[in-house]
Amino acid sequence: MKKKLISFAVAAITMVGSSVWAQTPAQIEANIKKVISSNISSGVKIDSVTKTPYGGLYEVRMGNEIVYTDDKAKYIFVGSIIDAKGTTNFTKQRTDELNRVNFSELPLDAAVKYVKGDGKRVIAIFEDPNCGYCKKFRKTLQGVDNITIYTFMYNILSDDSVTKSRDIWCSADRSKAWDEWMMNGKVAPTAAASCKTPHDQVLALGKRYRVTGTPTVIFTDGSRLPGMVDVKALEEKFASLKTPSLAAK
Repeated sequence: MKKKLISFAVAAITMVGSSVWAQTPAQIEANIKKVISSNISSGVKIDSVTKTPYGGLYEVRMGNEIVYTDDKAKYIFVGSIIDAKGTTNFTKQRTDELNRVNFSELPLDAAVKYVKGDGKRVIAIFEDPNCGYCKKFRKTLQGVDNITIYTFMYNILSDDSVTKSRDIWCSADRSKAWDEWMMNGKVAPTAAASCKTPHDQVLALGKRYRVTGTPTVIFTDGSRLPGMVDVKALEEKFASLKTPSLAAK
């Protein structure tokens, strides 16, 4: 997406001489859509165009990506808006807000549940059984106490991921089967043909929340961490949460 946005910006700047002098967000959106349709073949959808409180810029949101434009839609700005003191990244704040998840709405019955210690600290993780970073992160989690983990088996890397997840989901002890595969490479028994899995539901869930890579960790305050982190970073994140824990379901 970043590469597309940069190309988008370059293309937009070359259209300065032919830009329509837009005055409203609707007109700006129409102009930007015209630029996108003529320069990005994949057809990126604009979700919203809103005026910001900084510099007279307009925020243009495409999924979880944000770019900015002026009130005449003559230029496109790709990057972060940061205050002069360098203490606040407004673009990151906005992106984090857009990516926030309502944890209470997650279908936890479609996840593999693991509890360690009192289980008061709760997270959800999107993982693929063929994801190398997920396997490393799973080992990292062994060093975290008093935690409940809901693992959504998000099969996006290969068709084989669907098969592995199905066999694990249909095992007598899903949590044990998942850990044995992720940490020790032990394959779960072949699932019965009659066993149903939440694969389609989890895939739709990941797309809804724009989960584009694994592992992706979701915390109870709705924030997320894409990619693997170490125990120290996880503990710091837990300590910073306004909603540090939920009752495990």
